[in-house]
Amino acid sequence: MRSFIHAARIAAVLFCALTGLAQAETVEIRIDNFTFSPAEVHVAPGTTIVWVNADDIPHAVAANDKSFRSKVLDTEEKYSRTVAGPGTIDYFCSLHPHMTGRIIVDAGGSQGSGTSGPAGH
Repeated sequence: MRSFIHAARIAAVLFCALTGLAQAETVEIRIDNFTFSPAEVHVAPGTTIVWVNADDIPHAVAANDKSFRSKVLDTEEKYSRTVAGPGTIDYFCSLHPHMTGRIIVDAGGSQGSGTSGPAGH
């Protein structure tokens, strides 16, 4: 009986993944007043991070390990990146290096601000 229940659970997860019913999480990080808010987020693998420049001057997001770098973002422009994980991604504003943030990707899921739903790059 246990193996049947286990197989049914696996089948349900695969069905949701294949039919698009399982949606990845999206977390928004706002850039405002020379800060990233929130400055640190905890997310699950597959989460899309969306940075939104809410400041009235340009900013750009760059990973410390050079794995990604946005174009210069004007006011209300966005940049998104889906994280694989697990691991820690430290990033900064390449125009204002004192601005820093951190993304912690782990199986524990989201502890940062965000909303569910798909997002583009």
